[in-house]
Amino acid sequence: MKDDYRAGESELLEEFDADVKRWRPILAGRYGDDFADRILSESRVEFKVLIPQIPYIGGDESWTGSLVESVRCLALYKAMKKNGKTVQETGKVLYDAVLARINVPQTPIPLSELLTPEQLVERRRGRAQKSRERRYAEGYVYEFIIGDGVEFDYGYDFKECATQKFYRAQGADEFLPFFCFLDYPSSKMLGLGLVRTMTLAEGYEKCDHRFKSGRTTELKWPPPFLKTRG
Repeated sequence: MKDDYRAGESELLEEFDADVKRWRPILAGRYGDDFADRILSESRVEFKVLIPQIPYIGGDESWTGSLVESVRCLALYKAMKKNGKTVQETGKVLYDAVLARINVPQTPIPLSELLTPEQLVERRRGRAQKSRERRYAEGYVYEFIIGDGVEFDYGYDFKECATQKFYRAQGADEFLPFFCFLDYPSSKMLGLGLVRTMTLAEGYEKCDHRFKSGRTTELKWPPPFLKTRG
């Protein structure tokens, strides 16, 4: 892998296998055990092929985890598509897999790693500033937004998206809105209170994430963009 700062293929595959455990019950329940096993096996092969193509975008401080997660989901999409399943079907499998985790207790952050609110703001602001230096052409570019504590606590305006760039290079633009829509069940799971009115995936000039502690993240399927497409 180019400029590999990650743990390497073995750890990336361990992370993929952890996702497989979450995807399998959904796939098996919907399509049967044989289909689930075949799709997941093919997805793992697809992911191994994609690993060397993942661009270096700056390390852990540059949303690399989100990019790698998107590549894992892309591998499932590719396998599903090769087996005649629609992009909507893949999107729903992934959406339901995240939903299934909502009531599962999350691993708490060790006290030694907790930051104060002021430290979090400074870290987020610094990382956003660094992104706008555009050191990595395939990376994210975004602004960090401080809220008023009433409408929202904080937010991000993403002007460029590493996942969008990678998906486009893979000919997978149609899958991007479905991956982005996973932010909603993920926000519900983590209690982030996400509201978003636009995304790059839907052709807007930015993705405007706004988070508010204590606010309920609205869950809905089908995604609004499918209704818009009619």
